[in-house]
Amino acid sequence: MSSMDPTEIFRQEASELFETLEGALLDLGLRPDDRELVDSAFRALHTIKGSGAMFGFDKVAAFTHEFETAFELVRKGEIKPTQELIAVALAAKDYIRALIEAPDDADSIIGDAILDDLKRFVSPVEQVLPVESNVDAPPVSESRPAGWQLRLEFESHILRNGSNPLDLLDDLCKLGPCFVVPVTDGVPLLDELEPEDCYLKWDVTLHSGCDKDAIDDVFMFVQDEMKLTLVPLAQVERAAPALALPVVEAEPAAPAAVLAAAPVPAAAEPATPPERKREEPKRTEERGIATVRVQAERLDELMDRVGELVIAQARLSQLAAAGSDLSIKMIAEEIERLAGSLRDTTMGARMVPIGSLFGRFRRLVHDLSRDLGKPVEFVTSGEDTELDKTMIECLADPLVHLIRNAIDHGIEDSEARTASGKTEQGRIELQAVHSGAQVLVTVKDNGGGLNTARIRAKAEEQGLIAPGAAMSDHEIHQFLFHPGFSTAQTISALSGRGVGMDVVKRTIENMRGSIDLSTKPGEGTNVTLRLPLTLAIIEGLLIRVGEGRYIIPLPAVEECVELTADDERSRGRNFLNVRGNLVPFLRLRDILDVPGVPGQHQKTIIISTGETRVGLVADQIIGNHQTVIKSLSKLHSDVTIFSGATILGDGTAALILDVVQLVALAQSRAEKQQMSEAA
Repeated sequence: MSSMDPTEIFRQEASELFETLEGALLDLGLRPDDRELVDSAFRALHTIKGSGAMFGFDKVAAFTHEFETAFELVRKGEIKPTQELIAVALAAKDYIRALIEAPDDADSIIGDAILDDLKRFVSPVEQVLPVESNVDAPPVSESRPAGWQLRLEFESHILRNGSNPLDLLDDLCKLGPCFVVPVTDGVPLLDELEPEDCYLKWDVTLHSGCDKDAIDDVFMFVQDEMKLTLVPLAQVERAAPALALPVVEAEPAAPAAVLAAAPVPAAAEPATPPERKREEPKRTEERGIATVRVQAERLDELMDRVGELVIAQARLSQLAAAGSDLSIKMIAEEIERLAGSLRDTTMGARMVPIGSLFGRFRRLVHDLSRDLGKPVEFVTSGEDTELDKTMIECLADPLVHLIRNAIDHGIEDSEARTASGKTEQGRIELQAVHSGAQVLVTVKDNGGGLNTARIRAKAEEQGLIAPGAAMSDHEIHQFLFHPGFSTAQTISALSGRGVGMDVVKRTIENMRGSIDLSTKPGEGTNVTLRLPLTLAIIEGLLIRVGEGRYIIPLPAVEECVELTADDERSRGRNFLNVRGNLVPFLRLRDILDVPGVPGQHQKTIIISTGETRVGLVADQIIGNHQTVIKSLSKLHSDVTIFSGATILGDGTAALILDVVQLVALAQSRAEKQQMSEAA
């Protein structure tokens, strides 16, 4: 078993840090006074810098250090993060990502320009600061005791973990003037010394008005490997910095000359933090055991093995059912139970919260809002909804197209919104919710809605429909998914070429999903994607048509009814009366060109996609079947009514019917039949 490349591990961890940094910066644009967001962004930068230096990404460490230095005034609260500063910071984040993912393609001129922009935003403040310090000189002299006395005691193995205490001391000195004294009492004799162990301790006197949180941030990544003692200088007897720690230990008597009540907190203050630090490593260790980073390829391989096991289990169950040996039947049932449990566990391990995908679009909305000059609020819900990781990867591009269209075409500009009595700021909502064995992902905007007349005119112009043909609004809106169709007046970087929505439809249908489109003029548009939970193993309904067996995805099945004699006599109409509702049906024997005479008792399986219902006539319904999906070869790419294949328990193959394509086929046949009857 080969171990992962350390630089690849760093790239994965950096990717997570970039998401944290980008999220903090975007939130900072909305809440510029939120101190926690500034600290979160700084922690991400600090980690990227330290890890980059550790793994040999010197350019990353150097650029991030400059970025960190330029952003220091924001952290100190001396300047507020404006939208312009946030935009430059996001550009800096993108450049750091480029330095990590494609260092050869990253141009240093771009990095220098970004740093110049950052310095341009903070330099006016830096020039004013010396003047302010001169004006406020008396108060500074009054607060001279402000600062901290620190004792740093690191675990002996800290050097082996890649941390360098001297770098931490350098970071500490950035908070203010420091006087550092090493404590060498724990250094053993030379013959007993381990060169990779750390034996030194440090006493530090820090003259700074920073708070305790600022100091904790310096040591936040090694807090489980050290003991940090903090005492405010105001509680320490005035003495030489070298004697700072002895004074702290004898502190209860020293502050008594200043304030009678001081000895109690002075004695308690240094004792409390070490206890807290001793408890925190245990909690951190427990959290560390809870998650393990696993390569996606290994999960895919595990899923393949589980699929093969499910097929073998189905074969064993079939053999056991054909025999009379009770012991074999008991073993088959036990293996079926264990295989089902293993399947569910493996599929659960592949499930990823869709919030990991939703977070990517915040930056997209932010940039589009700025480029188009349309203020847009981006709201998400259902981030905890889980999908198979393969589904998450396939869903990214369709959602990008939908969100771009919603902002470019759906949301009006500020003047138009104000004139129609709406708020100046538009709103894009991205929702995810479980619905049975499906996940519904909805992109909703509060724009002007679809212009049905304009869509129809464009469809007539392209010859997609005859002028004056009777069509419902729903049918007209489906032209938006036609390749090359666009209602944009001009071609821009965002739209006009008609290559967006057709990609969405094709991708969603390849994922065995469907799209629902609804709109209200003047109120907005909703696009809902209906998706299965996974593309690996599904529950299917096994049917027989002639001598062949086929699988229908169970989530698409509404009900099963018997084809009556009256339905047989209406062979020319192909409509089924289901409790007073006419449902078009397809005879699978005709579609699949199955020879022979059908049986007397044919069954009809009612399937649905969105609001459309269709019946499929089969010779026999065999029952429920756990279906391990196998892709068809490229030779069968033009056979659209099948989405894949599976292996049955007896070793034979069964094709999986594509419900969406069958519904589309039934609709086209019904429309042709209605037109012929009207003629």
